[in-house]
Amino acid sequence: MNSILDRSLVSRSQEVSEMYDQPEQAPVLMQGFPAAPPQRVTWANWMSPPFNRWGFRNLARLRPTIEVAAGSQPSSVLAPAPVALEELSFESVCERTVTVLDHLRASKTDGFLVLHKGRVAYERYFNGQATGDRHIMFSVTKSLIGLLGERLVHQGVLDPQAQTQDYVPELVGSAFGDATVRQLFDMAVGVHYSEVYDDPTSESSQYGYACGFKPTPAEYAQYESLYQYLPSLRKRCAHGGLFHYVTATTEVLAWVMERASGVPCAEQLQAVWQQLGCERDGHFMADPWGRSVAGAGFNATLRDMGRFGLMLGNGGRVEGRQVIEEPVIEAIAAGSDPAIYGACKDFAEWAPGASYRSQWYVFNDLSPAIMASGIHGQYLFVDRAADVVIVKQSSLPDAVTELDIDTVRMLRAITAYLRG
Repeated sequence: MNSILDRSLVSRSQEVSEMYDQPEQAPVLMQGFPAAPPQRVTWANWMSPPFNRWGFRNLARLRPTIEVAAGSQPSSVLAPAPVALEELSFESVCERTVTVLDHLRASKTDGFLVLHKGRVAYERYFNGQATGDRHIMFSVTKSLIGLLGERLVHQGVLDPQAQTQDYVPELVGSAFGDATVRQLFDMAVGVHYSEVYDDPTSESSQYGYACGFKPTPAEYAQYESLYQYLPSLRKRCAHGGLFHYVTATTEVLAWVMERASGVPCAEQLQAVWQQLGCERDGHFMADPWGRSVAGAGFNATLRDMGRFGLMLGNGGRVEGRQVIEEPVIEAIAAGSDPAIYGACKDFAEWAPGASYRSQWYVFNDLSPAIMASGIHGQYLFVDRAADVVIVKQSSLPDAVTELDIDTVRMLRAITAYLRG
């Protein structure tokens, strides 16, 4: 996440207020055979506005993917139980009172789903998205990986106190080699890495080139795959006692998980996905060597992400079947030290009072609630005590904005309202 504190409060407040005042405009893209150049979405521009408004829900048409099959069983029924949420209001970071619908429009929402007590309290699509469209979830993917990793720990397959290099010798001498698996889980690795998405020289941009998010400029054509890029990263400081959000750390965790279990992460997730009653296959984007992009590459429909959230909120059960062991979910929901998380001011302003555990944001003041989040406005929020699951798929023009602060405020406002 980029810093969102590098401008004056006045300029930030004005900027957010203007976002709420802008009329909603869905761009016309990919019309014609072929589409005219100004409307054409390609591998080179699919992450940039306005092309991302089509690209985020059509990634499989642009990049190689790895299937996460839904299986042959009928999709589970999500019965309607409508609740009037659009006019529910909350206070924006710009100090205006805005409604849920105001925020959904301003934050370029493509799909929004609220489940309460297992039923659909609210569901709406924007920008031409349909129920069957699969949308990239970006870093929500991290949380899926974290859950699968905690399951391997629970099963005795993965030792959280072992060093990374014990599982992946290729990482000896890298930033990750002497980090423990637990430090990978909790983003506590002292790696030299800047998560700055709009700087082509940042480590996160190099990550994007290596995994295939966009074509690699000639001057950065060093790594053919994440398998080559990850060992190149170097240590900045001692591990532990810090929260350092790094997408590459999740990729290392996935590599460790696959070496420990002998099973690709896509297959690990598929074993869960096939028990949820999903409507469609999910899929990971594949890197140039056919490796799942585990830090940011999973795609799924809005409702299927909701089904995943329902499973978590139900203690890992689906229609009475234990899909994920309940202690795995409880280990994540226990959270971590909020003081460590709070030391990162931009994260603390976005999700105040939270902690970070096993690739999930944990709100211990909400019973607790757990949240997965990705750039450009992707969210999965689960409050088990309130029996609320919320999914947001979006195509914000910028990776991170103050509107993300408002999204968290909105999620909490909806949950409080439904809790009663």
